[in-house]
Amino acid sequence: MQCLGCQREFGESDRIATMSGSIMGDEVTDTYFLCPDCGVYTVAQWWDDFTGEETLKVSGPVSREDGDTQVQVIRGCDQPWNKKCRCDAHRDHFNDQLD
Repeated sequence: MQCLGCQREFGESDRIATMSGSIMGDEVTDTYFLCPDCGVYTVAQWWDDFTGEETLKVSGPVSREDGDTQVQVIRGCDQPWNKKCRCDAHRDHFNDQLD
């Protein structure tokens, strides 16, 4: 994975936050990577549909301010990997579109 701001390769320590949710039976996982060189976020979204096919969409660069806001939302859940969680953080992050 590369930073969309400066093309630097991300390392494991650059992965800042991840959250999974279930939307229309599909598992959606958003991962936020923060580049230490240019200070912007790149967001990777894996969409695993009910047939088992997975697609990846990479978006950004996301400003530090906007990325930090989403990271704080994600950190508001103690089980961000749990696609069945319906806490306030999950509902906020996925815009109330969860199953």
